[in-house]
Amino acid sequence: MSPAETRQHATFTALLWALSYPGRPQRLPAGGRAAFAAIAEALLDLETGAFSPDAEFAALIARSGARLLPPQRAPYHFYPAPEADSLESIAAAPVGSYTEPELGATLVLSCHLGGPATLTLRGPGIAGSVRLRVGGLPEDLWLLRAERTRFPLGWDLLLIDGAEVVGLPRSTAVEVG
Repeated sequence: MSPAETRQHATFTALLWALSYPGRPQRLPAGGRAAFAAIAEALLDLETGAFSPDAEFAALIARSGARLLPPQRAPYHFYPAPEADSLESIAAAPVGSYTEPELGATLVLSCHLGGPATLTLRGPGIAGSVRLRVGGLPEDLWLLRAERTRFPLGWDLLLIDGAEVVGLPRSTAVEVG
């Protein structure tokens, strides 16, 4: 296997485990903006589309061969530095439909694990409940997610802090506080 294939495999495996065991951090082969690039490299191809409000990251998506799409049509959203104004594009992200729930978007967001907000997670892949502390995200993200997520509809979230990723699939109930 080439170094690129090894990195893609390690990244994809970390994402798979992160979504299988919500709230449990997984290690990525790269950290920071390189983690976002590794995730894009593992998930995007010529047949996928993505959105990022970050001009530098949008250029990386374009170079990957994936199509840059408006937020309401993009199956993948990348927010290497989410701000309060990111909520508008996040709110526009597809949630799928009852006949095609797989069309709900995957949102990749930079955050600070161990931050001030305490989340209690429940659902598949979690024995009982898990507490997760997170910060660095737009304040109303959790309210917006609660409004937009009605399993099987909703978004899968990948929260990135350095070289760690935490997955929150749409099947995970999130209670803030």
